[in-house]
Amino acid sequence: MCKGLAALPHSCLERAKEIKIKLGILLQKPDSVGDLVIPYNEKPEKPAKTQKPSLDESLQWRDSLDKLLQNNYGLASFKSFLKSEFSEENLEFWIACEDYKKIKSPAKMAEKAKQIYEEFIQTEAPKEVNIDHFTKDITMKNLVEPSLSSFDMAQKRIHALMEKDSLPRFVRSEFYQELIK
Repeated sequence: MCKGLAALPHSCLERAKEIKIKLGILLQKPDSVGDLVIPYNEKPEKPAKTQKPSLDESLQWRDSLDKLLQNNYGLASFKSFLKSEFSEENLEFWIACEDYKKIKSPAKMAEKAKQIYEEFIQTEAPKEVNIDHFTKDITMKNLVEPSLSSFDMAQKRIHALMEKDSLPRFVRSEFYQELIK
């Protein structure tokens, strides 16, 4: 039995572990709403050391995902909202791409590109983002010789998806409504 299990692809085992963790979380009775949002496979996050934005600034986020993403408080609120919906992979991919663009060393760039691909792009990736086959193929071709623009097309597609889908849901959410009170 174990022999067959060991033959499973590495990503398949990771996916199975992730599903087991999520199911375990769902089966637990939460003590509070905060217990519903439990990060998995992540480093603990440092709380953003920023002030709550002004009402005017918060209101601008309704019409501009970029303004939301540029504000540490807004980014943290948006991420918390997406985690509460178990849909944070798009934002995590976008952030990973932003971090990737800051890399100077070709060796580190190749290593990070591989990690981003395995975590977000490849079929059955643990946090697979929803991009079309054309974009996925272009991204894969770009990774043959990684450059700072290797993920640009995929990142733009995910940004557009967040703008069209996630941002309107966030604006309607209690997370955002509390900010603009």
